Amino acid sequence: MELFDSSIFDLSPIPMWLEDYSEIKKQFDVWRSEGINDLAAFLKEDVERVRNCAHKIKVIRVNPKTLEVFEADSQQDLIKHTANIFQQDMYQTHIQELVALWQGETDFFSTAVNYTLTGKRLDIQLRAIVLPGYEHDLSRLLLTTEDITHYENARRQEEKNRILAESLFIYSPTSLWVEDFSRIKQRFDQLKQLNIQDFHTFLDVHSEFVNQCIDDIVIIDVNQATLDLFKAPDKESLLKNTDQIFADEMQQTFREQLIELWNGNLHHQREAVNYALDGSVRHVILQFTVFPGYEEDWGMVQVALTDISARKKAENYLEYLGRHDVLTQLCNRAFFSEEVKRLERSRLRPVSCIFIDMNSLKEINDTLGHDIGDGLLRRVGNVLNQAIENTRYTASRIGGDEFVILLPTATEAETLTVTQTIEELFKIDNQYYASQPISISMGCATSRENESIEDLLKRADQQMYQKKQHYYQNSTL
Repeated sequence: MELFDSSIFDLSPIPMWLEDYSEIKKQFDVWRSEGINDLAAFLKEDVERVRNCAHKIKVIRVNPKTLEVFEADSQQDLIKHTANIFQQDMYQTHIQELVALWQGETDFFSTAVNYTLTGKRLDIQLRAIVLPGYEHDLSRLLLTTEDITHYENARRQEEKNRILAESLFIYSPTSLWVEDFSRIKQRFDQLKQLNIQDFHTFLDVHSEFVNQCIDDIVIIDVNQATLDLFKAPDKESLLKNTDQIFADEMQQTFREQLIELWNGNLHHQREAVNYALDGSVRHVILQFTVFPGYEEDWGMVQVALTDISARKKAENYLEYLGRHDVLTQLCNRAFFSEEVKRLERSRLRPVSCIFIDMNSLKEINDTLGHDIGDGLLRRVGNVLNQAIENTRYTASRIGGDEFVILLPTATEAETLTVTQTIEELFKIDNQYYASQPISISMGCATSRENESIEDLLKRADQQMYQKKQHYYQNSTL
């Protein structure tokens, strides 16, 4: 005891306990005589054995810091309430301590949970050593119970944050990619050392640089939403087929990304086109960011892909409606007017046009109803679309029963061929719908030297009008 008569024990800044484990040593001897070999398994069979061992420990002395940390008024007060201090939370670590002593070790270390006398939880770092000369009976052990609650709370909070971050990544409804761009950063640094300043021109001259940078990307991880978006059964399948996902269109997008990075924009976004593994198109908004702390080497970046395919489809449909006649599926008058202006500006010559007018549609609507008339209009649309299929020509419905086909670069002979095709298609259509044949009047014209598109259209329209007059004159005879 002379060792502890000094002020070192009392002045220690951490709690210190002098304890007597001799009763535990006697219990060990009993268990050995009973043939117990695996103490850990034996204790885990019945937690009451651990509790009994804990009660056999005698506290000989504690220092003032112990009383302060455990909120005890005196050593007697502390000893009286040791059951409150050492609760069931500590039994698992106590098994480890008992096994260490069982195996003849003279010191042990563990992290455990204690409680103050007021019930406050303490995370402690326990260190113990059998004092020299007491190895035979374990009657003197010196223990320290350093309060590490703040550290453990911080560690637990960090673990919670880590789990939260992983959950946000894994279960995010947005496709997330974590990638390593550090090799690209190294390439940029090399170019800057070579005093490359005009990066646009550099990429124009060295187009292979974009592909080299693509090859330099290391994909660290992707989340479940990414697998769902690109119809990949697992990460391995996705990573093996990134060349299918990032097809030709992506090269231009990535070039623009490289320019953003060269200009120091570590956070940027743009629209892009990707492909699922089944070949279907994915229109996405690509959001790129370098993670905080990785600004110097780009070792960890995040790419978020928001699927806007449905929005794009809706936009394209609205655009289609703005340019097409819903009934006939032909272009509408608004498109026709814009196309005429474009052809006038382009000075592309020759230009030809065909005017088509249905005969007797008004009479059919008046006698048979508009449903029948609409059916005839749909048939006209189908015929005209077939006639110009796989060509640069456009067919528009510009009035109730009026249609125009614009034929850029078409000669007079080529235009005549198209009119003949239209006539043949109507013959076939009328054979199929023999009870309700369609009659049309057509006029066509090919541009003359220095003739405006407007004058061209007037000539074709006039020819069509003459044929229509002829039709009605003959029908009244």
